[in-house]
Amino acid sequence: MKKVSVICLCYNQAPYLQEALESVWNQTYPDIQVIVVDDASTDNSGEVIKSLLKGKPDVPFIENTKNLGNCSSFNSALKLAEGDYIIDFSLDDVMRPDRVAAQVSFFETLNESFGVIYHNAEYINENGNFLKHHFFTSFRQPEADIYKLLISTYFIAPPTMMFRKQVIDNLDGYDARLSYEDFDFWVRSARKYKYAYQPEVFTSIRKHSESLSTRWYKKGDEQLHSTYLVCLKIQQMNRSEEEDHALRRRLRYEIRQSVFSANHKEATLFLDLLKGYGRLPLIYLILELLNRLKIDLRWLRNTYHWLQGHLFAPKSHFK
Repeated sequence: MKKVSVICLCYNQAPYLQEALESVWNQTYPDIQVIVVDDASTDNSGEVIKSLLKGKPDVPFIENTKNLGNCSSFNSALKLAEGDYIIDFSLDDVMRPDRVAAQVSFFETLNESFGVIYHNAEYINENGNFLKHHFFTSFRQPEADIYKLLISTYFIAPPTMMFRKQVIDNLDGYDARLSYEDFDFWVRSARKYKYAYQPEVFTSIRKHSESLSTRWYKKGDEQLHSTYLVCLKIQQMNRSEEEDHALRRRLRYEIRQSVFSANHKEATLFLDLLKGYGRLPLIYLILELLNRLKIDLRWLRNTYHWLQGHLFAPKSHFK
């Protein structure tokens, strides 16, 4: 039987810890290693974790004395991981009891060229109430070689992934320079391995005011610079004009988001990278000028998202 290591990362998630950890312990799959990391939470998460781990001496608990971020925290736990498969699990989310069993069973039907699997998810609020599904349940999602698609479009719900340990070992873990891991892991792993999808909902992803996703494209968003660093990697990994086209699409998107969120430094970096592929289209020349003048357009972006949320169709699952 294959062992699964669930690496549980926590930062200021005290209200959700019991439900999250119990969802791991209540898995029907019998061979699970649980590793818990608290990344120097400023609430009482550390104490809550210690209380929940009483009577569980076999569960390693790494308590960071300073905040290291998700990537470094995950890497420290990865050194202790004994599993054939790995799950990176945030301790504000919830697993269905059959998640691990279903994922292992699915992985066992795939050959070694498949390194990562993912599934549908539901979003819940702070109180655990259903908000929406990540994917429309009737839609089949991309599988196999999805490197090019991952460059241009965010579509995988990261908490749903399970990957072979050899995949993350071959990548030397997450890149500790980055403030978030998803995009970098996707493109680096997809360059070497195939992905497969399960349509079932096995994970509830909690949306709340402290969620990492709520910080996207705010002024001063450090995740933007991480995205830029990943784009530099993609530029080196690409092998075809089609893949370069996907990167140009990504760069245009990040330029728009950076300019309209007043992240002028990152906008300049993305613009310079796009210029390497030829003359900028007129609209991006205009955006470059607005960015150079450091005009704050956050009001326009906020108005657009307000209208989108109140007058038009619900937002898609893409960032």
